[in-house]
Amino acid sequence: MARVLRQGGLGTLLIDLLTPGEEREDILTARLRFDIGLLTERVVGASDWLAQNPLTASLRVGYFGASTGAAGVLAAAAERPAAVGAVVSRGGRPDLAIPVLPRVKAPTLLIVGGHDYPVIEMNRLHTEKKLEIVPGATHLFEEEGALEQVARLAREWFTRHLIPLRPSRPA
Repeated sequence: MARVLRQGGLGTLLIDLLTPGEEREDILTARLRFDIGLLTERVVGASDWLAQNPLTASLRVGYFGASTGAAGVLAAAAERPAAVGAVVSRGGRPDLAIPVLPRVKAPTLLIVGGHDYPVIEMNRLHTEKKLEIVPGATHLFEEEGALEQVARLAREWFTRHLIPLRPSRPA
């Protein structure tokens, strides 16, 4: 995913939203992956760090989240509307962020596998955003070429909404 985004001229920052200890706990309880407040807090913290870092402060930020992490990035986009230029959700659960969705101002692309019927319906609830369905893909996009298609869709969305057009030179 990062390689394809970088090919589009985008910088990437991979964030594990759970610490290793929390991940071990979550494997046993599945509790923390649904703690949207915690996930949102982690994404907002990373955004604030980027905004304060002189190397990244002038860049537009895009969020990419998968599954329940997508609810976290949507909620973070609602919390920092001026800081977020675009959002991409892969197999996401926008239903877990319903209370804050009206506050998401960033252009949002929802990508869902064509065979992930429950998640398709969860994403159709939010028709004000763009929905892309990857034919033949399931929830984890493990089918051959499915993740590559997600990466291309994300790259196109982010480059369209995050990278400013270069002004043309006067003739």
